[in-house]
Amino acid sequence: MRRLLILLTVMLLLAGTAAAQSHGRGYYKDLFMDSGIMLTSRTDLPVAELLGLSMEAFISTRHSYTEPYRFTATDTLRQRELIAGSPVDENGILLYPDGQPRFRMVYMNGGRAGKHGTSLEEAGRQAYRDFVSAGGSYLGSCAGAFLASGGVLSPGSGKIEKTDVYLGLWPGYTTSTELNNSFTALDLEPGRDWAGCFDPGAWAPLDSTRHNGGCFAAEPFPSGTEVLARYNTGGRKLERNINGLPCIWAYKASGESGRIILCGSHPEGAREGANLNLMAALVRYALAGNGTPRLKAQLRPGEARNMADRGNPAYAPLGDRQYHHFCIDVPDGVGKMVVDLKGVVGSDDFDLYLFAGRDGFAYGDNAAWRNIGERVDKKLEIASPKPGKYYISVFCATTVISSMGKYGVEYSGRTDVLNGVPYTIKVTFE
Repeated sequence: MRRLLILLTVMLLLAGTAAAQSHGRGYYKDLFMDSGIMLTSRTDLPVAELLGLSMEAFISTRHSYTEPYRFTATDTLRQRELIAGSPVDENGILLYPDGQPRFRMVYMNGGRAGKHGTSLEEAGRQAYRDFVSAGGSYLGSCAGAFLASGGVLSPGSGKIEKTDVYLGLWPGYTTSTELNNSFTALDLEPGRDWAGCFDPGAWAPLDSTRHNGGCFAAEPFPSGTEVLARYNTGGRKLERNINGLPCIWAYKASGESGRIILCGSHPEGAREGANLNLMAALVRYALAGNGTPRLKAQLRPGEARNMADRGNPAYAPLGDRQYHHFCIDVPDGVGKMVVDLKGVVGSDDFDLYLFAGRDGFAYGDNAAWRNIGERVDKKLEIASPKPGKYYISVFCATTVISSMGKYGVEYSGRTDVLNGVPYTIKVTFE
């Protein structure tokens, strides 16, 4: 009876997950917000609630530009452990054990870009680079835009600064607007596909978007840069003329990498109106730019593949709510195909699910064959399989318990899943 109840519960959870995150399968959650050292200590993001996105955050001790900084050793240690990794979570909160993105996207707050980049240290900066390279998307406003660039270009001297502590996710350079504590209008760039991410029913002109020491994209732009919106400061006398310069731009290096969106202004705090709609469109466009899922390997009949080597992404263990995808070619005349999933002694009390299908990657909501339930060991038997390519996936249903603490997210429960669940998988033909 207990197993039946568990099975029914699991099926409901899978159906609910598929409905809520049909485009987010294989990620732990949708969004991670960095409110870390020298950034705005934002505790919520209105757009996440609007779009129904699951979110976690790191929130450092609050600071201001007029008072002494009150950061402690705990801020530094907590940020280092979360982003760069710790013995409990060696890959850090952004990445799975195989280096794939654990969240669909990151939002980086405003603040002081160079100082936050310095506080991340090289291991933290590299974690962000790996996250985007592997398919996670990135949205940054103001300091978050500066930080994601290759550095700051001074228009007067042509000198480039701070390249050593910036992330270089977008390989171009930013320039300061020298406009503080103000508001500007924004003009959407015509003819761009991203405009389809706006909700037409909520659309209103962007005539008052907050701006405080932000940036614009310096020309020449790297190939692949997509300007989304430009500053409209017509009729205003400013220290630097930014009218018509790029305020929001996007970049995607490849099909496997995530989309970078950089915004020189501050729509993120809006709780209603045009700026909330703008922020929603930016988040939708970022999520639409996630990298394509990757095939872990093509299996060979009769050969067991041991997924337990953290040092080799092709053989790494499985993370929480992650899928590992495999395929195998089935020849004509096979009477039965058997897929065996086995646990490793000492790590066999996690809940892994097994799926298979023929029409692309197999997920919980589209697999033709499935075996779900408690623990690791599973088997699928497919009688008289038609010849062709079959896709097999392993999903980790075990995850951590997350709660909000002083510094944002805190994990409890099955934290041992963070370093991955080892397993072996084998396909035999009979």
